[in-house]
Amino acid sequence: MLRQAPAGGAIVNTSSVNGLRGVAQGSIYAATKAGVIALTKSAAQEYAQAGIRVNTLIAGGFRTPMLERVFERAGGGDSAVAEAAEAQITEAIPLRRIGRPEEAAEAVVWLCSEAASYVTGHSMIVDGGLTAWAR
Repeated sequence: MLRQAPAGGAIVNTSSVNGLRGVAQGSIYAATKAGVIALTKSAAQEYAQAGIRVNTLIAGGFRTPMLERVFERAGGGDSAVAEAAEAQITEAIPLRRIGRPEEAAEAVVWLCSEAASYVTGHSMIVDGGLTAWAR
């Protein structure tokens, strides 16, 4: 991005709501996701004059293989327990549903677009309102 003519571009890092609040039994995951947010803020300041915008997507729960594994582990092989774990997470989300991966992708596309040309160092939270109470 620095070497191209003209210099510039857009970078969107991916973090997690767990990087905002921490999570029991997931301290290393939460710490690394918090680090991504800090890295984004630093890089945004370092590369702004070169026309490179750097932002973070802070993702809540999206229907991905990773989240499916979380439900499976929570269920310990019992599908009813796994479904109950999913229901508990869904109940905590104000929109009362797990996000679709396309919804995260649409936020990233916007952050990379000219419509977001004045946005850098931003942490865009896309979580169905899960962390709205704390913001």
